[in-house]
Amino acid sequence: MQRLNELLFSTGHSSVFGILDGAMVPDLPNILSSFAPQYFCLMRGPLQPDLAQVAPYLVYLRRGCPFTDWLLAKGWGRHWGIYGGSNGSMIELRKHFRRLFHVSDETGKAYYFRFYDPSVLRNYLPRCTDEEAAEFFGPLEWIVAEENDPGTARKFFLTDTASRDDRRSITWGYQRIGEVSWKSELSK
Repeated sequence: MQRLNELLFSTGHSSVFGILDGAMVPDLPNILSSFAPQYFCLMRGPLQPDLAQVAPYLVYLRRGCPFTDWLLAKGWGRHWGIYGGSNGSMIELRKHFRRLFHVSDETGKAYYFRFYDPSVLRNYLPRCTDEEAAEFFGPLEWIVAEENDPGTARKFFLTDTASRDDRRSITWGYQRIGEVSWKSELSK
């Protein structure tokens, strides 16, 4: 997991976080309590124990921290969540992600948007308009999700001219696989 650590912590100026899916990570609330990283549930208010078990959690990650090491070693390749970097505080990120998590349709019916599922994120971001991508990223600098092949990480980010994603091998010498601009053609 050395190369995954390099990918997540190489920017230096970003705070790194994960959004973990309690429905995918067995016993996540107890694991968070045990390791005690800084974290917030994306669901508001007190939760029934069964709902707390499947809720999404925003977790602050530090390089070399026991929780981060455990998460990257055990969770990568299992679709446990997504990772990202931001200069925003955890409180700002919690507010941002809660707004993304709670969505409603044109009739006002409320839904949960499971953007923290790597397969949902990989399908959603390339289809966003420029405005949707800007709203989604908000205070984020970048987001990383595993591909179907767990040896490949996909890093999403915004530039001045387009939204992009960069695929990186995390098993073979941190090889850059390619970068795609998925907005520039649609924006014209």
